[in-house]
Amino acid sequence: MRTGIAAIVFAVFASQSGVTAAQRAADANYPSKPIRLIVPQAPGGSNDIMARYIGGQVAERLQKQVVVDNRPGAEGIIGSELVARAAADGYTLLMASTAFTMNPAVMKKLPYDPIKDFDFAAVLGRGPVMIVAGPSPAVNSLKELIALAKSKPNFITIASAGGFNHFVSAMFRSHAGFDATIALYKGGGPALIDVMGGHAHMAAPTIVTAAPHLRTGKIKALAISAPKRLSAMPDLPTMIEAGLPSYDASIWWGWASASGTPMPVLTKLNTEVAAVLKLPETAKRMAAEGAEVEIRSIAEIREMIKDDLVKWAKVAEDAKMPKQ
Repeated sequence: MRTGIAAIVFAVFASQSGVTAAQRAADANYPSKPIRLIVPQAPGGSNDIMARYIGGQVAERLQKQVVVDNRPGAEGIIGSELVARAAADGYTLLMASTAFTMNPAVMKKLPYDPIKDFDFAAVLGRGPVMIVAGPSPAVNSLKELIALAKSKPNFITIASAGGFNHFVSAMFRSHAGFDATIALYKGGGPALIDVMGGHAHMAAPTIVTAAPHLRTGKIKALAISAPKRLSAMPDLPTMIEAGLPSYDASIWWGWASASGTPMPVLTKLNTEVAAVLKLPETAKRMAAEGAEVEIRSIAEIREMIKDDLVKWAKVAEDAKMPKQ
């Protein structure tokens, strides 16, 4: 009887050891097939552009395809759920961005937990937003805009594209300390067109969205939420210089996978992405998109996500954003 039990125990142990050894071998050989990178937004936006560029560079280094798969809808929730439910093997990744940490603040129930259901492999970069004003009101600085808004409660209309842009607009209103109407538009382009036409007074777009309109001279940039001035816009003051140091709004991009992804796989992705981000041409490409390279460890990324969840929950609460 004892011999039989011992045999069973040995068989189980051997089986588990075999699985562990096989898993270690699979992790060491990662990737052995193409990687699918889910972009939960439509083609053409900053998430898509960043995914294709960094994904292409990482694919060259790994000698395996990184296939971009756009799955837009529901402010990125559809694509995020797809990754959360995927096998935790590193072959299905999420192109996450700031919206990933904003959605929990305005959704009563998500089909996933943003912390428990994901592991985080890499951060790619971060892009600031800027405060821009149109021909009306006639202001030439951030201080003038805020002073006018405070002197005329609810006079100012902020044009917003919704989602990420709605959060950063509400955050600006709160930190600047004035009452204003946030008008929602179907996209950043239409929002800025109304600012240029004088139908709205200001907006808080990303550089990529604002740059083409700034060149027309019909809108003016008042300040940027970056720690230092941009080389492409050396005359544009930072929020600290403009008198609103508490306004820290930006969009970040990163890669995530389903919870339980082996650490060797996450580490390899983190290392390969970091190598790409250190290339001079990557920094140049990021700058063209109004962004800067940002390299973080796996542990640092998880803490960043947690901090972001708290930050945007407070913005939503202060702005009394309804939960859907």
